[in-house]
Amino acid sequence: MPRSPLMNIMVQACSKAGRAMRRDFNEVEQLQVSIKGPSDFVSIADRRAEDTLRQELARARPDIGFLLEEGGEIEGRDPSQRFIIDPIDGTTNFLHGIPHFAISVALERNGSLVAAVVYNPVADELFTAERGNGAFLNDRRLRVSGRKNIVDCVIGTGVPHRGKGDHELFGRELRAVQGQVAGIRRAGAASLDLAWVAAGRLDGFWERDLKAWDMAAGLLLIREAGGYASDLDGRDDMLTKGHVVCGNEASHRWLADTLKKVR
Repeated sequence: MPRSPLMNIMVQACSKAGRAMRRDFNEVEQLQVSIKGPSDFVSIADRRAEDTLRQELARARPDIGFLLEEGGEIEGRDPSQRFIIDPIDGTTNFLHGIPHFAISVALERNGSLVAAVVYNPVADELFTAERGNGAFLNDRRLRVSGRKNIVDCVIGTGVPHRGKGDHELFGRELRAVQGQVAGIRRAGAASLDLAWVAAGRLDGFWERDLKAWDMAAGLLLIREAGGYASDLDGRDDMLTKGHVVCGNEASHRWLADTLKKVR
């Protein structure tokens, strides 16, 4: 699949960061048995990956600013564009030696998402999308699941943990969904959850209390794979509100309606 110059730049930046991340992850697995544990090491790996991504992208596109998980907002000379970056989405998985995490990079232009990369360096799965040109896993074109019968659907979600989120609300939402579907999955990396919706591995997904960098790339992947995504109020304000519901046409509609009734 031929890629645009922009996509080549984004893929190369993610590949470079991913090579170092694989080495760091192998080190984390060794640190699991230490008394201190790998927390400090993972924080350093997170910052190092973010620095690599920012430097590589800035070298090729010096006018574009950034929204970074660690570094915050960095304005560029072109205020109409910014890269939205999560260097390690699924940090808790990474910390515990669970090989399910990703680099997530999206380009936003004039308020619209136009390019996206989600890369799992351990599985070597590269999800890419450009607006109007479709979504791909490595070189294979992606389409969202075609399942229309909700009882056959597997739905992903994120579970609030200690100090985060409304646990009681999530419990009500989970009860409303779990009795109607074939299964619920919680994998711990929102960017990959959204990429898996685009790939048809999950039929739908919802989560609250996300940041823009958790979902920006995944949202474009889903839409370019023929799927639907909205905030939990049915609007296109996910990056600001921090919550998302998505799937194919049938699962998105059912999931959005079901969650709305819970509130």
